[in-house]
Amino acid sequence: MTTSLRTPDDRFARLPGYPFAPHYLDDLPAAEGLRLHYLDEGPADAPVAALCLHGNPSWSYLYRHMIPVFTGAGLRVVAPDLIGFGRSDKPVDEAWHRFDHHRQILLEFVDRLDLQNVMLVVQDWGGILGLTLPPALPMRFTRVLVMNTALGTGTVTEGFRQWRAYSNSQPDLAVGRMLARGKPDMAAAEAAAYDAPFPDASYKAALRAFPNLVPDGTDAPGAALSRDAAAWWQHEWPGESFMAVGMKDPVLGPPAMQALRQNIRGCPPPLEVAEGGHFLQEWGAPIARAALAHFKLG
Repeated sequence: MTTSLRTPDDRFARLPGYPFAPHYLDDLPAAEGLRLHYLDEGPADAPVAALCLHGNPSWSYLYRHMIPVFTGAGLRVVAPDLIGFGRSDKPVDEAWHRFDHHRQILLEFVDRLDLQNVMLVVQDWGGILGLTLPPALPMRFTRVLVMNTALGTGTVTEGFRQWRAYSNSQPDLAVGRMLARGKPDMAAAEAAAYDAPFPDASYKAALRAFPNLVPDGTDAPGAALSRDAAAWWQHEWPGESFMAVGMKDPVLGPPAMQALRQNIRGCPPPLEVAEGGHFLQEWGAPIARAALAHFKLG
């Protein structure tokens, strides 16, 4: 069995804006016995399920502003923590983390919960992985809300290379401080909540691994799959789309999102959030309301 760490539950007590009950699965085949945490809010039989996928180095706490908007409109909201993040188990070996590994876990997760009529909500790695799911499960997905992300087709920007170099120099990445730097009015307790899953550097193998998993060449793991997904989104996506862009994101900001928009069939002009940074869910409540209005939900 994979050697892993489990963050003590008391680290997650009384986090501001995060009153949600934990749910766990420990038998997804691709997770190899590791326990995956997820939120499951709203009615289980809701006509629409929002699948909210986070990226690196965040976790489902990032969706705390959007979840109440979605549930208030009658949606079911499911927000997993990727293995290595949040309340999910954390392998100690960085090599455990692979593009196809995490994607397969998400595919199994969607199947296990039998999610139907899904509104896919993605940002950062949530999109790099999540945008490859609907081509594999096209009957389950009907809408997409995409924020500051990309498809990992094998081409990366200089801005990403700079971020990766910085990350590789920070084996004990100060997560809360980084999130707060992008949103200066973030409360200290909220910044601390982003640190909650990681008592020390030994819990941060995923944070060290993920920047180096972004496909950065045509033959990199995940690149061909992502190019196939890009073609599917451009030519075969039958659903509705909504895009929001944090205009102050230096890595996956307006140019990257405009390129992604060209790959999503029928995607309308984006909602531009002038003050929004990379972690756009921190400005998430009005974005969620705008998306619901666009999709005529609630």
